[in-house]
Amino acid sequence: MNNHAFGKPSSSTAFARITVIIVFLLFMIVPIVATGLFSISTRWDRSLWPEGFTMQWWSKVVEKRAFRTTLTNSLTVSIATVLLSLALVAPTAYWAHTKLPRAKPLLEILAIIPFGFPAVVLALGLIRFYGGMSGSFVSSPVLLVCAYVAITLPFMYRPIMNALETLDTGLMTEAAGSLGAAEYQTFLFVILPNIRSGIVNGSLLVFSAAFVEFALANLLVGTRFKTFPMYLVEFTRFDGRQASALALISFACAWMISLAVLSSSTGKRRVSSPKKQRRFAAR
Repeated sequence: MNNHAFGKPSSSTAFARITVIIVFLLFMIVPIVATGLFSISTRWDRSLWPEGFTMQWWSKVVEKRAFRTTLTNSLTVSIATVLLSLALVAPTAYWAHTKLPRAKPLLEILAIIPFGFPAVVLALGLIRFYGGMSGSFVSSPVLLVCAYVAITLPFMYRPIMNALETLDTGLMTEAAGSLGAAEYQTFLFVILPNIRSGIVNGSLLVFSAAFVEFALANLLVGTRFKTFPMYLVEFTRFDGRQASALALISFACAWMISLAVLSSSTGKRRVSSPKKQRRFAAR
């Protein structure tokens, strides 16, 4: 019997794991570093290293009004997508988990469907379906947000459902009800605080997917509501260095918002207590 079967991994196994991790980190980090160097280089096409460094490409990008407009548009649409997705998915997942467990397989199927539909197909379907409507709904940001909610459904549903499955929601709901809490109060003040980790994870995934999405925005709204990825693609056609600066700004914005959300959720986890639940009886 192998001595290492149930013990510590051998040195060769540990070395292989470390090697895989290092290769993965290099695979992820090297393109970002190269993009950053290219965005501050004066010229980098005749030698292995940049011939000089400058920040003029960054200043040119930031000074443009279109930069602020497109960044604001992307942030607005992404945040609206997160809020709408959370408002739709969280109550539905809770209701299916506690009241209609037979509906969970159907929700699982619905959560998988977006992976099988390319964004182009969804955009063409929406244009075809709403094309006969009067007004500008077809080319409005509202339709874009609805499309984003559809394609990001799995990213919000799966973390929330995983968080619900770790709780004894039946017991918590019964306890809150015995203390006089209405169903909506139980959901808002008992269930949601205890699935905060799933909400945070799902929100980050949805925000990241919506913030960098290009195909739907380009097909549904086009230049009428230009988003940051569309602005970035335009720059790649005539100035790669400014496009690199925009790519890093996009990356930094997504990371800063993600870190802000994570830092706000790293505090002490609020677990519903009998003292807190008794407040429902007085309402």
